[in-house]
Amino acid sequence: MRRHPTSRFLRIAGVAALVSAVACGKPPQQQQGEQIEQIQKNAQQLAQRAAQMSNNGQEVAKGFEALAKGMAAAAGGEGQMKPVEPVDFKELQAMLPEVEGWEKSHPEAERMTMPVSFAYASTRYKKKDSEITEKITDSGFNQLLVAPLTMMLAVGYSKESTSGFEKSTTVGGYPAFEKWDKKEKSGEVTVFVNQRFVVELEGTGMPDNKELQAFVARTDLKKLAVLK
Repeated sequence: MRRHPTSRFLRIAGVAALVSAVACGKPPQQQQGEQIEQIQKNAQQLAQRAAQMSNNGQEVAKGFEALAKGMAAAAGGEGQMKPVEPVDFKELQAMLPEVEGWEKSHPEAERMTMPVSFAYASTRYKKKDSEITEKITDSGFNQLLVAPLTMMLAVGYSKESTSGFEKSTTVGGYPAFEKWDKKEKSGEVTVFVNQRFVVELEGTGMPDNKELQAFVARTDLKKLAVLK
């Protein structure tokens, strides 16, 4: 597992940035239309997986409802969080915890304000054969970035097998997603804080997901939620 620093969320951000870059110089209405079209494409790609996530059609419908709200916000609809400038990446770096017994690498961080605003900070922790990467991303309430994630968390996904599990859950009162692969001894925990910040942990060489859960507990999610 060496995906650092590009996470699932940042790959979505990269697509969004590309769409916005292509739209630069075009009339605002055309830019908005292209952004919404990109979200619709994301929805189509996620539709099949969403159907697999749950046999309950109502739960899948909730996911698409969340995605539709994101599309409305991208189009300038009312009642949604308006995009803001992301925080200084140094503030996100400061949120990455020091963990006793784990060697922490020098954090990598970036802040982008154009064409799509977001910021992130990421670092690796190592202990013997175990490795954990933690990334904290500020979406700036940009619905183009968070709508697909909102959908995935809203479908109420839960799956368990002899090889591990995947499930939607809550961490510290915030929606989250957890995954564990027994064969690979690898796991993931993603927490969506205050509809804005994404905390992602990926680990390998572990007997279970308890270490990832402990790392989340050491990250001050309440403090993260109020960063501006």
